[in-house]
Amino acid sequence: MDIRNLLRHLQVETNISAIERATGLNRRTILRYRDWASTHDLLTGPLPSLEALQQLLTDTLPFPAPPQTISSVEPYRALVEQLYADGVEGTAILQRLKERGYSGTLSSIYRFLRHLDPKHELPSVRVERHPGEEAQVDFGYAGRMLDPETGSLRKTWAFVMTLAFSRHQFVEFVFDQSLPTWITLHQHAFTFFEGVPERIVLDNLKAGIVKACWDDPQVQSSYRECAEHYGFLIAPCRPRTPEHKGKVEQGGVHYVKRNFLGGRTPTTITQANTDVLLWCHSTAGLRNHGTTKTQPLARFQADEQARLKPLPPTPYDLALWKQVSVHRDCYVVFDNAFYSAPFRLVGQRLWVRGGGQTVRLYTSNYELVTTHPRAQHPGERLTDLDHLPPEKLPQLIWTREMCRAMAAEVGSSTSELAQSLLDDRVLDRHPRVVRILKLREVVGDERLEAACARALHFGDLTYITIKRILDQGLEAESLQPSQERAPGRTFVRSASELLGHLFGGLTWS
Repeated sequence: MDIRNLLRHLQVETNISAIERATGLNRRTILRYRDWASTHDLLTGPLPSLEALQQLLTDTLPFPAPPQTISSVEPYRALVEQLYADGVEGTAILQRLKERGYSGTLSSIYRFLRHLDPKHELPSVRVERHPGEEAQVDFGYAGRMLDPETGSLRKTWAFVMTLAFSRHQFVEFVFDQSLPTWITLHQHAFTFFEGVPERIVLDNLKAGIVKACWDDPQVQSSYRECAEHYGFLIAPCRPRTPEHKGKVEQGGVHYVKRNFLGGRTPTTITQANTDVLLWCHSTAGLRNHGTTKTQPLARFQADEQARLKPLPPTPYDLALWKQVSVHRDCYVVFDNAFYSAPFRLVGQRLWVRGGGQTVRLYTSNYELVTTHPRAQHPGERLTDLDHLPPEKLPQLIWTREMCRAMAAEVGSSTSELAQSLLDDRVLDRHPRVVRILKLREVVGDERLEAACARALHFGDLTYITIKRILDQGLEAESLQPSQERAPGRTFVRSASELLGHLFGGLTWS
């Protein structure tokens, strides 16, 4: 007992009950000390030193003094003060002291901390929820676990979802807190509970909340879609108020650390996740909860499970959102693949929603631009020909195979002419075939077929010749039966037409 502390209370306080609450002493003991202090004029004025008071007690106290209580933590005061100043909580302080031979209890730690830093606690109101109304989620550091793929130790985090009514909880360990992991963990939790709560209370972590704000937080687009798919409301805590999800803070993450992870030898993360699901149903689910005074699993099965919303027929198709630019070639790049966009949008910024099966492009106002199937491998190029400038299309669609097929549609002569040009082993005649086939759009199949037949007859397969035949209407003239196609190159015009002026009108034989 601190006699100076008791005397200070007696000097300023006349209410014995208040002194009793402040010092923890029995009421009769306080009255005896007040009578003794009054006899020696110690209820007013400055007090003697602690050594003088102790000597006065020894010499004049008419009744036995209560034994002095020294905290078992006192020998470790310097270390505890340092750990407490660094923000280390009581359970961790207890562990550090045990490493140095401490044999006391956690209660002794907390009593010492209360005397070390007495605080005036503000009153609070406990909020309880109806069955199925709310679940709280949180991440907590879970130490290092073995990566089954590499065999190396990696940092892990425990994801905990706790139902606010029953306190039944789902736990899974992961290597990261990325958006895909965040969405997948929600899916696993809803499958574990076989239902969905009305709302999810969470911290303002980036996977869920892009911008934390009291009045209007900005929700991550994929998480918003996930909420719409499963039908739950997103309820982020106000910034810097983790106590608003205390059910998962204390009874969830901290409980997992103290109980499941406490003293556990590092295993693979796969084994840990198998073990922790059994722990959720047994140790955590069957404990007598300190607040509800019932077993969380029994409370869940009896009153809450039937109140959860049913799971949708299909799980949420995880979608990643990304803002990209439309490049000069009319493509955007997403997840190392290329997707076409209308050429009028070149240089603009679009939103890409990459799902498991499809990729959708949206304007900055979230108006749908186009939809592509998801690329199956990096570098794949998904193209909608309507997105490309019309004048550039022939370079893409007029392949050799397509030219052969189109020529066959026109007729046998056109097909023979095209095949002859494409079979050239020295020069690439493909561009000439494209130009000839494009005449189909101007004159039609019948005239182009006749012009190609005439060109073949005279052995002149140039584009200029076929174009001149069509321009002059020569394809309609019948071919002379007596004329036979020479095996070599022939001329459309006769020798007299070409060279008659050089020989005085003579003709060649």
